[in-house]
Amino acid sequence: MITLAMHPGTEGIKMAQTVSLMVEGGKASTGPPLGPALGPLGLNMGEIVKQINEKTKSFQGMQVPVSVIVTDPAKKLFEIKVGIPPTSALLKKELGIESGAAKRKEAVAGNATLDQIKSVAKAKMDGMLAKDLKSAVMEVIGSCVSLGVTVEGKDPKEFQKLIKDGSIKV
Repeated sequence: MITLAMHPGTEGIKMAQTVSLMVEGGKASTGPPLGPALGPLGLNMGEIVKQINEKTKSFQGMQVPVSVIVTDPAKKLFEIKVGIPPTSALLKKELGIESGAAKRKEAVAGNATLDQIKSVAKAKMDGMLAKDLKSAVMEVIGSCVSLGVTVEGKDPKEFQKLIKDGSIKV
């Protein structure tokens, strides 16, 4: 997806192109999806791939949102912004599971501890609407429901109720 965005520059306002895509952490290549999206812009693909891989290496095995912003098309200058992987991807990595349960009411994909939930919540805090850690933890536990993951051996919805009524402190 290529979107156009206005970015103020030193010579007034310039038009900058932003290409947003998902890449596997640390494994970007000049092939799809990068090549077809960025090739027509005439940028140094090798340098872009190198920078993306460097910035995403801590997210290996996960799909990571990346934006390449062409700040000066004439000079072929660009900037790379890396987002945070989806909550479900962080949970799966934290728990060491490949995928969620196919039938979440019948099977359990894994069991998360409160510390693991807090770890994912802290990693996602900036991208969440949560105003504090407790709210962020509640959001992450909500993702456990759809993945078929239990929390401390309990159903995630039950665990959320225990947090709300104060039985469990975050």
